[in-house]
Formats: sequence, structure tokens, C-alpha cells
Amino acid sequence: QMHKTNFTSRWAFIIACVGSAIGMANVWGFPYKVGTNGGGAFLLVYLFFIAIFSYVGLSAEYAIGRRAKTGTLGSYEYAWKSRNWGTFGKILGWIPLVGSMCIATGYAVIIAYVLKALFQAITGSLMTVDTNTWFESFALTPYSVVPFHFIVVAGTLFTLFFGAHSIEKTNKIMMPLFFILFAVLAVKVATLPGSGAGYKFLFTPDFGKLSDPMVWISAMGQAFFSLSITGSGMIVYGAYLSKEHDCVDGAKNTAIFDTIAAMVAALVMIPA
Repeated sequence: QMHKTNFTSRWAFIIACVGSAIGMANVWGFPYKVGTNGGGAFLLVYLFFIAIFSYVGLSAEYAIGRRAKTGTLGSYEYAWKSRNWGTFGKILGWIPLVGSMCIATGYAVIIAYVLKALFQAITGSLMTVDTNTWFESFALTPYSVVPFHFIVVAGTLFTLFFGAHSIEKTNKIMMPLFFILFAVLAVKVATLPGSGAGYKFLFTPDFGKLSDPMVWISAMGQAFFSLSITGSGMIVYGAYLSKEHDCVDGAKNTAIFDTIAAMVAALVMIPA
């Protein structure tokens, strides 16, 4: 039973957390924000906040979940009980929980789009159409991806039903595939004419941008977004940790792999 309900190893937990942390923030948000906030300068500020938030925020969320041994609402209630405000804590816990539910709703739609693209790539029909026209043909049409949406929701429920052990098995396949796919794309993009200007932009800091408070705010928000620090999801993962686990070490490794994923995505997007 413990094998089913706890992560089987330190790396299984880290891979699961990296799987939670890597998402739209890395693949879309990071390249877009680096591109609009001065390239290398934004990158320096972003790394600064990633270091702080992983050591302090992420490790704390793991520790809180492990201590309370329950999910978002129970953890907040447990934390506030020490001040005899347990009920208030439970009410407060609904804020991050509802936030996570909204994120999950958005992701379910996005992954339905991705699944449609995968299906049409396999059949070959995606290769002969104008991508803008193709995307608008279903993104602006009601109920156009409902079958794919159903597959996504059913697949997610099936994975969650079998607990941490099931998430672990799925991630051992999907996370290495993610990094391999983006590494292949990065190499392909490097061979494109004019890609050198993208690398120069990415790794040449415009220090003048550091005087713009919006660059700092944008980098800070991106670091929160990228590490999955919400007061919800990572607390739940923490509940599946053993007492011997080093929370700070887990947070540090999650941050390292999340940052590598963001950088690989930027190496694909910006030079392209």
C-alpha cells in the first residue's frame, strides 16, 4: 500500500515535481517574456528570483504538505490551528485550490489542442495546411475539440486514480521524451539561417533594462509561475513524501531542471 501512495525514490519525486513545474510557463511564457524584456538582462533577474523562491517557497510547500500529510485545505487548516484559527485556515485554503482548478481547466483545453495537433501530425493532414488557418478553424469554432478534451480528462483521471505510483510511471516516460524532443528542435533551429542573432539577443544582457521595474516584476511573476508555487499543487506532492526526504534538496533539483527546460525552450523559440 505504501508503494502505491508514496513516491518510491527521491528521483521519482523530483521528476514528478519537474513534470508539474514544466508547462506553459516554460514553453510559452519564458521565451515570450525574455523576448519582450531585454533578453539576457531579464534572464539574470529571473535566475535570481528562481534561486530565492525554490529555496524558500518551494521547499516550504513540500515541508507543509509532508507535515500535515494532506492536501491544500487540510494543510491550511493544520497551519492555522496553532493560533486556534483552524476554520479560517480552511476557508483561506480555498483561494489557492480554486486557482489550481482554474489552471487545470485552462490546461485541459490547451492539451486538447495539442492532442489534436499530434493526431493530425500522425495522419499527415497537418503538414499541408497553413498553420494560422488550421488553428483558427477549431480554436474559433465551438465544441470542435470535445472528443480530444474527453480523452485528456479521462486520461488524467485514470492516472490520478492510481496515485503517486501511477504519476511516477507516467513521468518516467514523458519527462525524458520532453527533453529529447526539445533538444532535437533546438539543434534543428540552430541550422536555420540567421539563428545566430537569436543567441546573441538571449545571452547579451542589456543592463539598461535593469532600471525598469516592470522587468523585475515580470521576472518575479515568471519565477512564481514557472516553479508551480501556488500554495496548492506542490503541497499535495509534499504529502506523499517520507520523513527522510530532504525538502530543500528536492526544491533545488526541481528548480534546476525547470530552468534547463525554460532555457531549452528559449533556444528553440528565440533563434527561430
